[in-house]
Amino acid sequence: MNIMPVAMPMQIPETNSKAQADGGTGFAELLNNAINKLNDSQLKADEVMQKFLVGDVQDIHQVTIAMQEAKLTMQLAVEVRNKIVEAYQEISRMQL
Repeated sequence: MNIMPVAMPMQIPETNSKAQADGGTGFAELLNNAINKLNDSQLKADEVMQKFLVGDVQDIHQVTIAMQEAKLTMQLAVEVRNKIVEAYQEISRMQL
């Protein structure tokens, strides 16, 4: 007895506006939040460095940690940007 699978109708994915209305976040909002966090880490590193130079912060480890966090956050942002550009180029090469 050979049973043929029944084709299921394709479902259309929900639109982004409905997901946002239900409390979901869109790509633009996620990207904006990530850029704000990147900016905050850079500002924090600058602030800690200035406090160290003035003498308000005595622990060099705090400065080093803040600077490394800012560096790693920037490296992550650059890598994500590179992957987005790579994905865009791959999509633009696809034949329709």
